[in-house]
Amino acid sequence: MPLLEPKPEVLRPGAARTPSPDRVPDVRATGTPEPLRGELTALLGPEKVLWTVSDLVKYASDASPYRFVPQVVVVPEDIDDISAILSYAHGKGREVVFRAAGTSLNGQAQGEDILVDVRHHWAGIEVLDDGARARIRPGTTVMRANATLARYGRLLGPDPASAIACTIGGVVANNASGMTAGTTRNSYRTVASLTFVLPSGTVVDTADPAADELLAHAEPQLCEGLLALKAEIEADAELTARIRAKYEIKNTNGYRLDAFLDGSTPVQILRGLMVGSEGTFGFISEVVFDTLPLDRKVSSALLFFPSLTAAAAAVPRFNEAGAIAVELMDGNTLRASVSVRGVPADWAELPKETAALLVEFRAPDEPGQEAYERAAAAVVEGLDLVAPVASVTNEFTREAKVISGYWKARKAFVTAVGGSRPSGTTLITEDFAVPPSLLADACESLLRLQAEHGFDAAVAGHAAHGNLHFLLAFDAAKSSDVDRYAAFMDDFCRLTVERFDGSLKAEHATGRNIAPFLELEWGPKATELMWRTKQVIDPDGVLAPRIVLDRDPKAHLRGLKTIPEVELIADPCIECGFCEPTCPSHDLTTSPRQRIVLRREMMRQPGGSPVETGLLDAYGYDAVDTCAGDSTCKLACPVGIDTGAMMKDFRHQRHSPREERIAALTARNFKAVEASARLAIAAADKIGDRLLETVTGLARKAVRPDLVPEWLPEIPGAAPRKLPRTSRVGASAVYYPACVNRIFGGPEGHRGPSLPQAVVAVSARAGKPVWIPEDVAGTCCSTIWHSKGYDEGTAVMANRIVEAAWGWTAGGRLPLVVDASSCTLGIAHEVVPYLTEDNRELHRELTVVDSLVWAADELLPKLTILRKTGSAVLHPTCSMQHLGDVEQLRTVAEACAEEVVVPDDAGCCAFAGDRGMLHKELTASATAKEAAEVNSREYDAYLSANRMCEIGMDRATGRAYHSVLMELERATRP
Repeated sequence: MPLLEPKPEVLRPGAARTPSPDRVPDVRATGTPEPLRGELTALLGPEKVLWTVSDLVKYASDASPYRFVPQVVVVPEDIDDISAILSYAHGKGREVVFRAAGTSLNGQAQGEDILVDVRHHWAGIEVLDDGARARIRPGTTVMRANATLARYGRLLGPDPASAIACTIGGVVANNASGMTAGTTRNSYRTVASLTFVLPSGTVVDTADPAADELLAHAEPQLCEGLLALKAEIEADAELTARIRAKYEIKNTNGYRLDAFLDGSTPVQILRGLMVGSEGTFGFISEVVFDTLPLDRKVSSALLFFPSLTAAAAAVPRFNEAGAIAVELMDGNTLRASVSVRGVPADWAELPKETAALLVEFRAPDEPGQEAYERAAAAVVEGLDLVAPVASVTNEFTREAKVISGYWKARKAFVTAVGGSRPSGTTLITEDFAVPPSLLADACESLLRLQAEHGFDAAVAGHAAHGNLHFLLAFDAAKSSDVDRYAAFMDDFCRLTVERFDGSLKAEHATGRNIAPFLELEWGPKATELMWRTKQVIDPDGVLAPRIVLDRDPKAHLRGLKTIPEVELIADPCIECGFCEPTCPSHDLTTSPRQRIVLRREMMRQPGGSPVETGLLDAYGYDAVDTCAGDSTCKLACPVGIDTGAMMKDFRHQRHSPREERIAALTARNFKAVEASARLAIAAADKIGDRLLETVTGLARKAVRPDLVPEWLPEIPGAAPRKLPRTSRVGASAVYYPACVNRIFGGPEGHRGPSLPQAVVAVSARAGKPVWIPEDVAGTCCSTIWHSKGYDEGTAVMANRIVEAAWGWTAGGRLPLVVDASSCTLGIAHEVVPYLTEDNRELHRELTVVDSLVWAADELLPKLTILRKTGSAVLHPTCSMQHLGDVEQLRTVAEACAEEVVVPDDAGCCAFAGDRGMLHKELTASATAKEAAEVNSREYDAYLSANRMCEIGMDRATGRAYHSVLMELERATRP
């Protein structure tokens, strides 16, 4: 065992705990039982079978209010694996549930037996017919697909609020729609063809001209059964009329019975039935969408009304004016949205009865936009709007940033409101639709019903389509709260069906919480046809039992998850999963959501239980060590939960007092450490990579892998010992070369000035000379210590750099330009909690400027571009995302290259200072998709603005990345 291996029990929750009734029982501590584990391992290979208790727990929770612990999780790579799993399940009498993003809100991605992860190996998009169609794999997020399609002026019809995280497979399987899709742009209407695997293992490609012939040969009984059901439905005029009427408004409750009316052959019927089937009919392995035009001329307004009913009453007028989206938000939703970055703070003061409509018009050209704006103005003129707080304008705007802020607030409905719920409560998200003409009445009735049952209203929805969402929070550990929820659901479902003839699920799909009410909405005849359809397609009941069809009237009360309190920073989490696509480790170990899910299960357990011990044993590497600490999860999370910060705190808790002292000592003596590091790098050039890899590998085994970096061949040579000579006299700014740029040189083979030389030269050319202080050696942004959780070392260096910067900049009179984005972030923001009160005052006087902003805003307007490279690919770093500097990176690059590309799969490289040297598998996993995209073609330049990230991308791609400021110097060199 390594000398300094941390002890897992350090992270054992210390608070007194009452074991939760839904805790994982001790018998599950050993994970997947035999022979299930052994048989699936033999069938698929050990790397595709996740079996530890930690694996099972982290997959047990999703965005829904339910929690079911699977027996095993399998991660198939291709259709052959899927067929093998289904064949195994048939032979052994087991059940299978498919899970992709885990953003479904009704428990349809949760299973109690074999859970199949179909996200990891199932991403990809192929653009067809110049963007008119797109072939998309099921693990691709909607946002990722639309990013590619945007280059062709196209987009997908479905646009759910969870587009950042939800995947195509789930969108089609739920027939999710969203803000603008309604009943005409959803998956059912825009899917051109599907490829899917039936429960029997038969693969069907509905685009194949011979598909029906092949299906009839492989599944004759299935074909006969489907055609018989079709004939029965069509022979019943009353039922046919009822089915057509049910889909005049949004409806995802139950199976798409209109598929029997719309399809004339078994394959066509199956194509319709698969949409909205929630994984109960088969696995969708590929989808071809008919895409829609991306109308780029956008006008939007956020209009405030004195009441929810007043807002609802205005909806039909905007529909008539041609609005593509009319979104409703009540007062609770608006106030809770204050937690979302960019939302005006004064929304917190809005009266509770206030409501708002987010109205948007989209046009392909300027004349169309102007026509829509005139129509919108005519509607607004006849409305009684209110402006309860100063930020409210009640005006239409074309400004993209403002519009983006409106949508960010709207899309954060579930997470922002859910994040502000009382600690320890479970969140239920309901979704229903009524005829749009009855929307105002439905709003009044819903508010009244919620009040009767003691629930605080939080209502939002796609008002243009009569589709409302509302949230309920209660404590699932209290039987009285569960009873209250059950009574509400009974009354709500009867109200929706009997008074409004509405849909109990408009776009979230039936799931576990509406399955018991399916017959209430559809009636016994149609419901029985759904049961018979399931029997025809999946006669053995292998796929997703109890998800859509369940005769248990209390099925929606089974498996409700408790939400035990955890660390304050993570406690608001509703496990929505928005953070997962941005997380560098989500394909390797755990995501931010899973880190919190695992922590919550520890809190459910009695202290010292076998399950808690098993979770702790895995948590050190899976959660703490392999967290890049980049905090991009905070940017993706609508309520700003920074799981990276929590992991850094856990790292701190694992440190011994001796480790903390040593870390602080390195900070106090960093000038010597810096010089030694530069000498070591220089010496390494003469020793050779293989020997260095061997030596550092042995040291890692002897000491601890999370403390000793591994030598990587991509590590560049040493930086010049001396920095460029500059003068303080006449300087426009103080230039602070980050310690990584004082230690590491440029990429191998680079000819030309170093980064500090380039920054000095290009600043001088622009008439903005910079000064490098003579005493920068021995200073640092403190990220070295902060990222590892060394609080004392962080405090030492944070205070040193702020005191030095204040002096260098003459008390803040000059800006401090920093040439590494992570260091800019560190000095500008991350040092603050570690400063003394006096130094916080000094810090407030500093203006810290990233070199990208300096170049784009101050230098470029005064420079003459003399030469351009042909093409450049960019790597925007996570620090740039935090700082908001990505556009400046693009601006500088576009000045230097004829063609500039940001990969659609660009994300955090996870090199994270030296974490890529501590856990090189983390960077390999985090960069795999971006690297594949980058290497799909040749570029003339590979650009970023952070040396360690550039090294990480060098390793990932085999290309030589360098700072965009070095490229700017070349482009402007006389």
